[in-house]
Formats: sequence, structure tokens, C-alpha cells
Amino acid sequence: MDADQVGEVLGRAFSRELLRRDVLRMAYVAKDGTPRNVPIAFTWNGAEIVVCTTKNAPKLHSLRANPAVALTIDTEVHPPKILLIRGRVELDEVDGIPEEYLQMNGSYDMSAEQRVEWEAEVRSLYDGMVRIVITPTWAKLIDFENTLPTAVEELVRQRAERQNA
Repeated sequence: MDADQVGEVLGRAFSRELLRRDVLRMAYVAKDGTPRNVPIAFTWNGAEIVVCTTKNAPKLHSLRANPAVALTIDTEVHPPKILLIRGRVELDEVDGIPEEYLQMNGSYDMSAEQRVEWEAEVRSLYDGMVRIVITPTWAKLIDFENTLPTAVEELVRQRAERQNA
């Protein structure tokens, strides 16, 4: 899939809606060769997905060894809307708290006072973080209106062929 095709999928209305959600699930291969899938807050900057983590997070060792990830962002209603993304990560260790981390945690329902307390706690806990910057290399939107899972699309095609035979 080339960058224009990825951009077309990510530019669809349902994709844009999903890219505004709070949490995605990130799958990667751990150093021991077993799969991992972690929920994590994120931001979308129009070209990349950014997640932030502690400098001592075990996933960093795995991502340094194998920077390929698969992401899922979806809804909890029927029919679900599902955005599947594959990409490669770049790790960017930063001093202090990245602005993206504050943004991605800004949508939670907190009073102004709670927000100040939360941010003070975060700033006292972390001397720095790692920004995991994901560049999408493949994307598929499944909305169950215009697009279906690939296997179901194949069954629909086969059924149409049988009916037309």
C-alpha cells in the first residue's frame, strides 16, 4: 500500500472520527518472540500517531529490536467501526513531559483543580518520557456499511458469482 492509499483510508470520515478517540490497542512482538497487545492513549497529528511511555517501559526493548506495530482503534457499538493500521515506530526520548502526553490525557473528565493536581503529579514522577511515533504504512477501515473484513468481502464475492452462474 503506498502513502497515497494510506492517506485516502485515513482521510475518510469514519477514520477521522476514530483517530479522535482516546485509546488504541498496539500489537508488537516482544523480545521473547511472543505477541503483545497493549491499550494506550494516543494522539493523531495528521500524519503520525504518537503515544508516550516511561523511559523504562519493557515495550521499548521490543520496539528497538522490531519496530513493526499493528494498531486497532474501534467503537463499542453495533455495527462497530474499526480502523486497522500497520506501521513502523521511531522512538524519541525527551526530557520532561511531551505536549502530546498532556493532550492525550486532556479529554478525561477532570475538574480544573483535579487537572492541576494530575499534571503536578505527572511532572513530579517523570523526568522524561519516550514518544513512540508511528508512521502508518497500511490502513483499512471496516465500517460494515461500505467496507467489510477481507474474508467477508471474499464470501460476498463468491456468493455473487454463484448467483450469477
